[in-house]
Amino acid sequence: MKFAVCVFPGSNCDYDTYYVIRDVLEKEVEFVYHEEKDLSRYDCIVLPGGFSFGDYLRPGALASRTPLAEAVYESAQRGKLIIGICNGFQILTELHLLPGALLPNLNMRFVCKDVLLRVENGDTHFTKELDKGELLRIPIAHHDGRYYVEGDELREMEERGQILFRYVDERGEASEKANPNGSVSNVAGVMNREGNVFGMMPHPERASEDILGSHDGLMLWYSLISD
Repeated sequence: MKFAVCVFPGSNCDYDTYYVIRDVLEKEVEFVYHEEKDLSRYDCIVLPGGFSFGDYLRPGALASRTPLAEAVYESAQRGKLIIGICNGFQILTELHLLPGALLPNLNMRFVCKDVLLRVENGDTHFTKELDKGELLRIPIAHHDGRYYVEGDELREMEERGQILFRYVDERGEASEKANPNGSVSNVAGVMNREGNVFGMMPHPERASEDILGSHDGLMLWYSLISD
């Protein structure tokens, strides 16, 4: 399996992601830059975190207008696996490859801490090595991570299994206190209808080795390569 890690001006989690794929998963991976137009040689495309184009206008807006973003969109239409992390999630919503939008955190502050996630669907390309209801400890680091989607669409997403992760407390409950940014229904990660595009605000690449305090994020990467 060959990975592409997308790089935009302002990306800052690209090397972390590249390291996990190359040195921890031991898979082939290459950086692709914002002017790239052809992603046909890759099996999985990762849009990492950061502040693409300085979050000018709004996070992900300018990145979504690049040749690379157009290539990502075309790859998604062809059924390739796409994962967006933090700023990558924001870019995927700007491209309308994922439903909803990422708004400023409810407290209007940058939040950087470990959170607990509950697996809502363990039967996807991105979660097949996880069990529904399992809890993961993974860090977040964002200012605009408040996921929002209209109520009717949220209910439809629930029914289709598009909600993959929720923010929860130590008891596994999706409480208001456990919600770090005010996301609707504590949503932390979602998938498209077709099941090949996934976005999440937490950073699994920062929880892929014990030395980092948690290796819980590693199971998402293992899920991707277990096809």
